[in-house]
Amino acid sequence: MSICGEGESAQYVLAKVQGSALAHHGHSPLKIFDVTRKQDRFLYALAPMVRYGKLAFRQTVHKYGVDLCWTPMMLAKEFNRNSFARDSGTSLFPSTPSPNFTVSTKPDQPATIVQFGANVPLELARAAALVAPRANGVDLNCGCPQSWACAEKLGAALMGHRELVRDMVVETRQRLKQDGWHVGLERDIESPKGRSVSVKIRIHDDLRKTMDFLDTVIGDPQNRLVDWVTIHPRTKSTPSTTPIRTEALEILTAKYAGTLPILLSGDIFDINSLPLQPTITTNNDAPHASLATLTLNSSPDTVSTAYSKPAPSPSNTNLSGFMSARGLLANPALFAGYSACPWEAVETFMCNVARCPLPFKLTLHHLQEMCGPGMSTDKSSLLTKKERAEMTGLANMCELIDYLDDMLDEKTGRVGGLRRDL
Repeated sequence: MSICGEGESAQYVLAKVQGSALAHHGHSPLKIFDVTRKQDRFLYALAPMVRYGKLAFRQTVHKYGVDLCWTPMMLAKEFNRNSFARDSGTSLFPSTPSPNFTVSTKPDQPATIVQFGANVPLELARAAALVAPRANGVDLNCGCPQSWACAEKLGAALMGHRELVRDMVVETRQRLKQDGWHVGLERDIESPKGRSVSVKIRIHDDLRKTMDFLDTVIGDPQNRLVDWVTIHPRTKSTPSTTPIRTEALEILTAKYAGTLPILLSGDIFDINSLPLQPTITTNNDAPHASLATLTLNSSPDTVSTAYSKPAPSPSNTNLSGFMSARGLLANPALFAGYSACPWEAVETFMCNVARCPLPFKLTLHHLQEMCGPGMSTDKSSLLTKKERAEMTGLANMCELIDYLDDMLDEKTGRVGGLRRDL
């Protein structure tokens, strides 16, 4: 079971082929939305995560079917003023920027959205201009619930400042256009210089306030201000242990899905058991089974007998795709249909770390997540609790590689696989 080509599963190969194809379908992220829509499949995204969204991990999840990857949030003000912050941020990407640089031209380089925290239009616009040569788009964080962010009027605090958010996305789009990037939404969908501007939001207790926010930030539906919206259906005070508000999501998607693509973020742990229960309708408004009662791997006989309706897809729901954070952290092969992290995903990650190094402690943190019980109902793990504790006590990358190779030999019957691949 080598990560470099031997014994790859059918799901693995399919995900890799899909990822490669999308990487070459132009460079505007809206092109990826368009391709997945025409394929009548959901777009899959890696959520922004503090520390964890570095290149090696983005490459790993991309190989297993992730279409768009978000970077960790960066503070626009620091990015603009601090060379260390810029160096740290741009180290997230391969290659050296140039005036004619285009991104995501290789199968192993996922389309990348850079997320910024900002509360001043000029700061976000400047940061977007600096990062545009190395990214497919920029995203404004209106969802981080952490107290420090809200105290600085960042993240979820911006949900109370809709006009400010509107001004930030307008000025950012204008700056990118001024610099020669193509930000004309669907008009520039085929352009190699196409760039996107999007927002990721939470909801209010009073959903009417969320609608007011979206109406302001989206603007004229015929010439909208943002390319798409990612909705996390929790309020800023709702803990992650509380399920997402599916009824709120259903109301919002029914109202706005005809205007722009919408991604769902939150509780995406297993694509065979999606965490929402909207009524699926077609053009004739005939009711269909809910997403919670259908699984993507249900047999045709079961589906036709029980429901006589198609499985959920963009054509019969109001969602364009799904974004996962904790689910992908524990199982990078989540969107390839695996209910738990397979060993080959660990091998993929370690090969990517060898090419795009990560700090040793960060690598260990990733492996602790990947080798433990996942976030889905499948609680199997690659390593026992004792074995994960032993791994935590390792001193350096060489010891880690040796340890993983020994575990591979013991648990899969392979000999020297990881050392050979690296």
